[in-house]
Amino acid sequence: MADKQISLPAKLINGGIAGLIGVTCVFPIDLAKTRLQNQQNGSRLYTSMSDCLIKTIRSEGYFGMYRGAAVNLTLVTPEKAIKLAANDFFRHHLSKDGKLTLVKEMLAGCGAGTCQVIVTTPMEMLKIQLQDAGRIAAQRKLMPETVAAGTVETKSPTAMQLTRELLREKGIAGLYKGLGATLLRDVPFSIIYFPLFANLNNLGKRGVEGPAPFYVSFISGCLAGSTAAVAVNPVDVIKTRLQSLTRGSTEDTYSGVTDCIRKILRNEGPSAFLKGAYCRALVIAPLFGIAQVVYFLGVGEFLLSFFGFNELSHSAPSTL
Repeated sequence: MADKQISLPAKLINGGIAGLIGVTCVFPIDLAKTRLQNQQNGSRLYTSMSDCLIKTIRSEGYFGMYRGAAVNLTLVTPEKAIKLAANDFFRHHLSKDGKLTLVKEMLAGCGAGTCQVIVTTPMEMLKIQLQDAGRIAAQRKLMPETVAAGTVETKSPTAMQLTRELLREKGIAGLYKGLGATLLRDVPFSIIYFPLFANLNNLGKRGVEGPAPFYVSFISGCLAGSTAAVAVNPVDVIKTRLQSLTRGSTEDTYSGVTDCIRKILRNEGPSAFLKGAYCRALVIAPLFGIAQVVYFLGVGEFLLSFFGFNELSHSAPSTL
């Protein structure tokens, strides 16, 4: 699909606003996903997403469901900006020599997914430690046999404390632990999501050049997002396990992607790679649905126009 003339600044504003709203709405489900994915045989504290959220509220209060949200909210805007800008850049250059075919759309998505890990990896690294801290604390109280003898309970660290500790002990590489697994998740996700959304959205267009109705873009975003999310969930499980620094005494540690796959298959079986898939679909679908709402309303264009940037053209939601 050849993209119309669009305003990149407006797209970045829309992407940032969509990310902030979306993360705020679905973060508790994302927390449940992380905790469910990190559970190993012999240390299962939660039986389902609802059980996880109920136990989290009981033991940590309502705001316990938002552990790590500050990191996500801080970095989601640059993450979305890089992802959207990269996708537009690659789509533009790949369409110069003719029609933007499905293969070219997939290549553009591949480029976008590769670029976004610059921000995604450290964001996920910090977020996972904060999200999973409550699970480890609950294990100490409810399942003490899973905690190493003599282990002293410590106060949950803040994002800044974690950052300083990782930088001091391992340098910048500490923040990029799990980079390979993040690439293996985000590149296929973007390869699936961007072309699938664009083609689903095109099916509901009003005429050849007319935009798709709001509800078509919303449904297309939800369907494409949830499909891509479930498809890459096995790699998301691997990424979560590799990036988790604190574990119970009975839980496995991993030296890399291959070692993680081998131990999960041996100790938990193939079904372990689907842990949190339902939660992940519930997280991603609203995130991209909300993004389409923001794009449809033209929030970024309104703000730019309000501040005097009237010459910027209206962006099209179909290239998200």
